[in-house]
Amino acid sequence: MGHWFDQNILEPGKLPLLLALAAFVLTFAITRVITRMIRAGKGPFRNITPGGVHVHHVVPGVVLSVIGGFGAVASGRQGVTAGVCAVIFGMGAGLVLDEFALILHLDDVYWTEEGRQSVEVVVLTAALVLLVLAGFSPLGVNELSSDQQQGRLGVILTLVVNFCFVLIALFKGKARLAVVGTLVPFVALIGAIRLARPTSMWAKRFYRNRHRARARAVLRAYHHDVRWAGPRRRFQDLIGGAPDRVPAPGRKS
Repeated sequence: MGHWFDQNILEPGKLPLLLALAAFVLTFAITRVITRMIRAGKGPFRNITPGGVHVHHVVPGVVLSVIGGFGAVASGRQGVTAGVCAVIFGMGAGLVLDEFALILHLDDVYWTEEGRQSVEVVVLTAALVLLVLAGFSPLGVNELSSDQQQGRLGVILTLVVNFCFVLIALFKGKARLAVVGTLVPFVALIGAIRLARPTSMWAKRFYRNRHRARARAVLRAYHHDVRWAGPRRRFQDLIGGAPDRVPAPGRKS
């Protein structure tokens, strides 16, 4: 185990990245525990409202991210300072992305359905960092042989082809596959060859006069959502807490 850690983490200079990921995940988990306690009215924690202004934890998160980010750039990839800055940056990123939905909507949607986007972004970010720690590099350059790396043409073609798959998957509404496809070679190809989501830019442009393709896309999206919406919601609720229930129109709360 020690040999593996030295060879795969210390020697390549990935220790700061590992520390940042650990701080990121722990900060997010602790923050969610605290916010759920505040929501339930339990424990000593309360919202910070100096002068009647609710200070969201994204504010200290931005400050920590700036300090840790600039500190990491200045300190390089080795030494104690790099590790400390990585931890500070990871903490800041955890606080910021925990309120990603608030930033996106410019509204306090933390405990609403829109607030689930924060959990999705945090999970996706942690997964991507784990892929980088595992040795994946953007667009799969690490998978090229030494002979291919010496030939610039081979490298450029690999990047261009895979990047085209990423773009097509993104335009088809397969954002998760597109993001992962930038790290894992040709994963985006799955999203590129499958039918687009009915609300995606690809569907609006190319399925407009193809009624059969549009109907198949709607049907496939429906079956996919029915199959995975429930497990995804339960997973998000387990991590971030269930959102507030909105009473149906005409029904008293």
